[in-house]
Amino acid sequence: MTRSNTFKTTLLSGLMALLGAASAQSADLTVGANIGNVPWEFQDASGKTVGFEVDLVNEVAKRLGKTVEFVNTPFAGLFPAVQSGRINMAVSSITITEKRLASVSFAQPYYDSDQSLTATAKSGIDGLKAMSGKVVGVDTGSTGDMWAEAHKGDYKLGEIRKFEGLQPAMLDLVAGRIDGYISDIPALLYYVKDKPELKVVERIPTGEKYSIMFNKGDPLASQVNDVITTLKKEGYLAKLHETWFGAKAEATTSTVMVMDMPKAK
Repeated sequence: MTRSNTFKTTLLSGLMALLGAASAQSADLTVGANIGNVPWEFQDASGKTVGFEVDLVNEVAKRLGKTVEFVNTPFAGLFPAVQSGRINMAVSSITITEKRLASVSFAQPYYDSDQSLTATAKSGIDGLKAMSGKVVGVDTGSTGDMWAEAHKGDYKLGEIRKFEGLQPAMLDLVAGRIDGYISDIPALLYYVKDKPELKVVERIPTGEKYSIMFNKGDPLASQVNDVITTLKKEGYLAKLHETWFGAKAEATTSTVMVMDMPKAK
């Protein structure tokens, strides 16, 4: 998930991250996360924070002999929070990009992703070509947002409506206030699997890879990277993939393959 920052959002999210970090001072590691990012980090029915990346971070912290506290932070706020040291690291299906590598560090990737278009089953929309003149929802500043803006003319998209996360977008989609929603395909596949009224109608190839983000040059990045290597070799990440997505991770993906830490070119 690739997102850009606006001044207003960054200011608000920075304040929220600061407040969250203050409450997490007793933990060895404070981890920023946009709670509500299904299935990566969200709250279950009991209010407990769960998810693929939650399990991963907890296991990494365990291997490092450290305690961890998650700090609920809007996505745009994760970048200033990690760069200022208010949090030690950040997750939320964060895409590794060359631009980001200029100012932050990442451990090796652990998930390969694309974008996708989701519509209601009754809409008759079967792909992007059917979105001509239609209202499309995206997450503010996300890869989906940037893709939609860049390809608006190609598909003659109508209004591009911005949302802060999947849940409010899904409410508007079901209510008919938007016609389609473009966002990360793993989140949408997980979300719609028990909702026959919704359907992921097209995969949009973007070649994204997710990882844990750190302040630029933080030695913690290398430590976490080494643990991820171990977890891949042990099959922990492959098992985690099967637990959360109900399918085996392909052997050629970054969930299984040990990879180098990404570096700026």
